[in-house]
Amino acid sequence: MSVSNGGLPSEESATIFSTLPGQFPNPNENQKIKTQEFLDASSGVVILVEKFGKVFAPVIYDMNGNIKKVSAKYEEDKENYEFMEDMILKQKSAGELIVVDALQWLRRGLHFITRFFQSVIDDTDNNNNTQDLSPFIKSAYKETLERYHGWLGSQLFNILSRFTPNRRHLFYTLALEKHNKDEHVIRDMRIFTQKMSMCVQKLIDFYQENELETNDRV
Repeated sequence: MSVSNGGLPSEESATIFSTLPGQFPNPNENQKIKTQEFLDASSGVVILVEKFGKVFAPVIYDMNGNIKKVSAKYEEDKENYEFMEDMILKQKSAGELIVVDALQWLRRGLHFITRFFQSVIDDTDNNNNTQDLSPFIKSAYKETLERYHGWLGSQLFNILSRFTPNRRHLFYTLALEKHNKDEHVIRDMRIFTQKMSMCVQKLIDFYQENELETNDRV
């Protein structure tokens, strides 16, 4: 792997992941999630989804909306809302559930992207390099979002899956429009996905432990 003196990918091996506005924090069992870091990284996921094509606009719109709701509340009191868990518990105790719901849906969207990326990573590790990525999108959706969607939402995602870019096109885009950089894309996708997955799982556990999870369909 070619890296610069600072330990970051060199310009030659850089991918879109190294250009994103932030990276997900890497919390251990006893650490809370820093709100600003999480929001910056979530905005980066929106940038990634934008590369999937304009047909994914509904996903982008939903994620952006939830990021804005959480960000607006954070801006009201950055000192007391430094950590995501603290902000959510304060909102719960105050009976203000808008942000609690927004983070729940943002987390679900991130979980969906996490499972999609992990399927691509696993497929690569198995030396399959499958070109048609639509089955991975469908599988990720079924695992993470389908249970919360009604008929209309499910039909929308069935349509979206048909327009999923193939592997060659997606990797070319994620490689900043450079050819033959698949190993760099997978390298950075693996690191990004691992951190995102850790944050998602931590929030899943947090919501369950504090009885914040809802299962209403939309």
